Amino acid sequence: MTEQNAAQPKQENPWLNLIFNIVLPVFILNKLTKFVGPLNALILALAFPLCYGLYDLAKRKKVNAFSALGLLNVLLTGGLAVIGIHGFWFAVKEAAFPTLVGCFVLGSAFTKKPFIETLFLNPSVMKVDLLEEKLKEHGKQTHFHEHMRKSTMWLSLSFVFSAVCNFVLARHIFLDIDSSLTAEAQSVILNDQIAKMTTWSMAIIMVPSMIFLMGIFWYLMKGVKEFSGLSTDELMKG
Repeated sequence: MTEQNAAQPKQENPWLNLIFNIVLPVFILNKLTKFVGPLNALILALAFPLCYGLYDLAKRKKVNAFSALGLLNVLLTGGLAVIGIHGFWFAVKEAAFPTLVGCFVLGSAFTKKPFIETLFLNPSVMKVDLLEEKLKEHGKQTHFHEHMRKSTMWLSLSFVFSAVCNFVLARHIFLDIDSSLTAEAQSVILNDQIAKMTTWSMAIIMVPSMIFLMGIFWYLMKGVKEFSGLSTDELMKG
């Protein structure tokens, strides 16, 4: 291994990122609250993105943005449940998370490394060195960066779409809960609402969002081919 390769920070695993920062916390809040109580479920759910974020910080020497967003999402969801707020404010929460992610993505469009580069141009799956070599050869580095910026802005728009869909769907699912019911009964109803929201959002929000992402990827790779002359097959690692 050369000194240059040794100096490069280790790439994070996107699947572990997703599981520890989103999947496990959501599962805990949805399924374990009725068994361990809202506060204990909140603490347990917070532990996963917090521990993963600290581990990633120690390993890669940088703050994991998804861990920070995961912590915020868990705090919002679990915090509302702990203090007994439901109905409209859960709909606001469901819209707030993709809005925050969208703002983060949009902000990155005006930095030296737009988020789309981190998402798609991963050295573990693409020949990034070859791409940079071809861009330099054609003198298209500036044009390519502008293309990355525009692609990132389109990506942020997909989160705005998700936020609007989340809010509309959540307003139909998170109905006000009768305050005269016991805390345990209210918790059971809220858990059912959260589970229903999770199930329906997969079908109503995830599918259109994936189509949106496929369109963005097509737009991204069209620009890559235009500015570097490389096809997708030439860029992808075998």
